[in-house]
Amino acid sequence: MDQKTEEFYVRLKQELENTTENWPLEYLYKFIVPATEENVKFIDNTFNALGAVITTNQSKTGKYTSVSVNVVMPNADLIIEKYKEVSSIEGIISL
Repeated sequence: MDQKTEEFYVRLKQELENTTENWPLEYLYKFIVPATEENVKFIDNTFNALGAVITTNQSKTGKYTSVSVNVVMPNADLIIEKYKEVSSIEGIISL
């Protein structure tokens, strides 16, 4: 992981901890991935055991799929861990 990415995760953790009074927290992940069934399945499998509600929407051109994951997370570390897990998808954009 490069320095810029690591700094992003450090800032995200600080922001989550400073703005969240009560854990667990309902958290919304948003991703844009190249539109392949494997990419959506990978995200689904990453969050499946957590009882997440996952919705997808195909782009007009069919090249990309937006994926929203609404899930209750117990702490900031696990939120970041899940971002890192899905970052292995080539071409993913985390919003």
